Amino acid sequence: MIMNFYRRIREESPFPRLAFYIGLTIELLMVIVDKSSYVNPIEGYLFRLTFLLFACKLLLTRYERREWALIFMMEAVGFVSYRVTGANDLIRVVTFVAACKGIPVREALKYTFYVTLAGCLSIVALAVTGIYGDISLTRDFGHEAAEITRYVGEQAAAETRYTLGMGHPNALSCMFFMLAALGVYVWFDRMKWYSYLFLMLLNAGVYALTRSKTSMLITAAFLCGACLLTVVKSLRKVTFFYVCGLLVFLLCIAFSVDAAVCAERVREAQWNEFFFCNPRDNEHIVLLGKIDRHINGRIISLTDSDNNDGMIQTWSAFSCENNMNYYFDMGWVKVFYRYGVIPGILYVGANLILLWRLWRRRDACGLALFVMFAVYTVVEAHLISVYIGRNYLLMMMGCELSALPEAKET
Repeated sequence: MIMNFYRRIREESPFPRLAFYIGLTIELLMVIVDKSSYVNPIEGYLFRLTFLLFACKLLLTRYERREWALIFMMEAVGFVSYRVTGANDLIRVVTFVAACKGIPVREALKYTFYVTLAGCLSIVALAVTGIYGDISLTRDFGHEAAEITRYVGEQAAAETRYTLGMGHPNALSCMFFMLAALGVYVWFDRMKWYSYLFLMLLNAGVYALTRSKTSMLITAAFLCGACLLTVVKSLRKVTFFYVCGLLVFLLCIAFSVDAAVCAERVREAQWNEFFFCNPRDNEHIVLLGKIDRHINGRIISLTDSDNNDGMIQTWSAFSCENNMNYYFDMGWVKVFYRYGVIPGILYVGANLILLWRLWRRRDACGLALFVMFAVYTVVEAHLISVYIGRNYLLMMMGCELSALPEAKET
């Protein structure tokens, strides 16, 4: 009788989907609140609530034995991480990804788009009308010659850039990129060339407000790639592009690891080059130094703390409690620093499986989204966060479980 009741709730009741979408809504609203000027005083309680909602969805979903084995293994990794670091991020992520099974990926992403767009427009409206939040920010944004401000001590000139209520210009440009990429992916089959032109003009407008080059270039690259795939439909099935996507992804990981290994030498080489006109190091370090100047000192920022937090010597198998509170911009480095080498490798593996699934389905726009997110995560840590609603790839990974052979009853 109990089993029959359980099966009725699982298969006939709307409760599993309702629990999932309530949890997803709360997670998305927390992302919006985080982008605003408001500090959420009950964030920890909401994380526990969404975990329980996703756990309910998980327990009311049919999985094969091998899927249960994978879920238990990943939850075990998350539990070890929790015991070592005191943070339950990985347990929440694993539960969310597993709970996505049975949810159509584009349905979930479309819902995510609408909620996120409504939240962002609300923040902008409140700031523009003067009700809540600052419309602009005046400060030094670090775009002066780095050596002059770092070594000579000359005060960089302050400038005013627009935030439209989101606290920082980079946050505004980041959210535009996320919404543009998500919207194009969801409605890819209905996109026309003039749709991309309109989005490109919006991208130029956002850049004029924020002067955020990274997000502007990434957004432009994604729109150009998606437009090409829309106009030349035959390219969507060409395996070569998926192989290139794999190589770009692996290059992003390799560059991030290399930066974590060499950050201190890059800093010394830049010092020597400024004062002695000679970096006194090999071509590899010189090249990293040149790249570092174009990404606003992301690499040498790993040497800003007394312990060189973020450099590879601060990585460990499952991280540690002290690594939970130090922040920097390099997202892939943050994966291994904050969560540990073992969880980092598993996350990279999950991305590779997602890329394989995109190739199997010839999801060309998904490939463009995947590659641009990988490149963006090299220099920004937006996707690597305690906020599950930031990382759309997690939803795509979880919903891919629906594409596996029909599960047996358990």
